[in-house]
Amino acid sequence: MTKSIFRDGDVIAGALTAALGTYITVTAARWDVMGPEGPGPGFFPVGYGIALIILSLILIFQRFTAARHTEEDRPFDWAGFRRAAITWVAFTASTGLMPTIGFYISFGLLTLFLGLFVFEKPLKKALAAGVLSAVGFYLVFDMALDVALPAGLLGF
Repeated sequence: MTKSIFRDGDVIAGALTAALGTYITVTAARWDVMGPEGPGPGFFPVGYGIALIILSLILIFQRFTAARHTEEDRPFDWAGFRRAAITWVAFTASTGLMPTIGFYISFGLLTLFLGLFVFEKPLKKALAAGVLSAVGFYLVFDMALDVALPAGLLGF
């Protein structure tokens, strides 16, 4: 017996994400999207909300057009579950470390950890990704936009 497409996890997640994107877009559209000095406080949330809606609708569309499989056809994906669990733990640890070591180091360590244990990249590549992502955030937010991200005990 096949499972209803409306009980499919991707369809449910896509619908909930589309609803969240709609809420973000509607709420942020009340703020100034563009002002005389450039993008206002609603600019990025509106763009993010629209991106969420589009990507979630693509996910739902793909599930409706994909060949339906029965639950017996697909064994549980333990490797995918492991990667998702590692990602969740890494995000949680990164968030917990942020007040102590700051956003840049925390995000760099998160990227390094995900590169090593989720994407299984060699240490040099994962380390390069971690350093470059932290430096990239610093250049964009601190240098270009003059927006301070959370600093830790070290001051950055």
